[in-house]
Amino acid sequence: MRKIAFLRSVAIRRADPYIQQAVRALAAEGIEAGLFHTGGAAGDEDFPGHRRRLDRGVTPRELADAVADWGADAAVSISLPCENAVRDAAAKAFLDAEGIPTVMTPLAATMLLVDKWETKRLCERAGLPVPEGFRVDSDLLSGRGLAVPGYRDALRVQAGRIGYPLMAKPVWDSTSMGIRTVRSPTDLDAYLDTYLDTSFTPGPQAVSAVVEQVVEGDLCSVDIVGRPGSYQVLPLCWTGRAGAEPVFTFAGLRWCGPREETDAAFGEVARALVDLCGSLGVYGSVNVDMVHTGGRFVVLEVNPRIGGATTLSCAASGTNTFTSLARMARGLSVPGGRARRAGWAIEFLDPDGIAAPVVAELRRNVRVVTAHELVIDGASRGDIVVITLAEGEEERTVKTLTELHEATGFPAADVLVKIISLLNR
Repeated sequence: MRKIAFLRSVAIRRADPYIQQAVRALAAEGIEAGLFHTGGAAGDEDFPGHRRRLDRGVTPRELADAVADWGADAAVSISLPCENAVRDAAAKAFLDAEGIPTVMTPLAATMLLVDKWETKRLCERAGLPVPEGFRVDSDLLSGRGLAVPGYRDALRVQAGRIGYPLMAKPVWDSTSMGIRTVRSPTDLDAYLDTYLDTSFTPGPQAVSAVVEQVVEGDLCSVDIVGRPGSYQVLPLCWTGRAGAEPVFTFAGLRWCGPREETDAAFGEVARALVDLCGSLGVYGSVNVDMVHTGGRFVVLEVNPRIGGATTLSCAASGTNTFTSLARMARGLSVPGGRARRAGWAIEFLDPDGIAAPVVAELRRNVRVVTAHELVIDGASRGDIVVITLAEGEEERTVKTLTELHEATGFPAADVLVKIISLLNR
């Protein structure tokens, strides 16, 4: 094997430093890596291999042709969010047909998993707890196509049966976009009224949705990597609080660390998720979002792609998801079972950005996995930082970060308080 193509839809820096490690390891074995991306700039420091920027509107056929023209022997999808997983799954169908095996979940399963309603039904059949809810069909509600005069009332009845507050979210969108809280029957009517515009203006108000009960608890995420018969379940990452109000994905502290009782309780859920992945033929990586509440894990989404917390889970476990995916592209095995957590990994956002001298000072005193700008939908959200520490280093790390804050104002006071609370628990 001479060439492996990586398909990407967002800035590659979100994959720092693990994509660079994977690419350099391939180069050491005489395999050239190529990045075919539709988002963000990429230089030698971001991806030390062949790079080609494609138009954001590239079709799956055009993407597959570009990869084939480069002479790839295999390809790997590392795109997100879910609409780009669909693109890559369709490109996989073309590439596989041309004899270029592509590490990506097949299109049929991808189409099920990007649909939140279909995912809910799949999880229910697998015995996994999910929030109770119902589907809102945008065409029926707005009177396009078949006329169903009682449809709106039927939705009201279902909402009343479940009880308020409820949460409405687009069937296909992801990264917490388009979510709306429905607190009462009046709120529900106002929400349903947004569908009455028959001009079908694109946007969250015009698409089918899932309306479901609000589940309060600790948000968590897990990545699962592999193929049927051998999946590796990475450590749980804790990403905030779930409640009635939608919260920006990176608004709070995200971390992976000691939580032994909860980790043990997750074992049964992990096995059920692995069985679900096997039954669907998941081939590559999936990311599962859940809420831990009342001693159980409630599944919110199963995304057929790498996750927003992939760097965090790699940092905490000493694994490299991108290396695993590259191994799969070469026909090599990927370890199965649950990856062991190696220590703490903590991720936080500085909305104002971090001055280079401050980052340098941070690196001198703390193990920094990555520190770079976070760009979402073309807009900068500030700088994202991931640090690691071993168990037993909590007190020293708190002291170091406190001194850095006193000298530079970084980390921000509210972030520092959260880190201290976490490491002193």
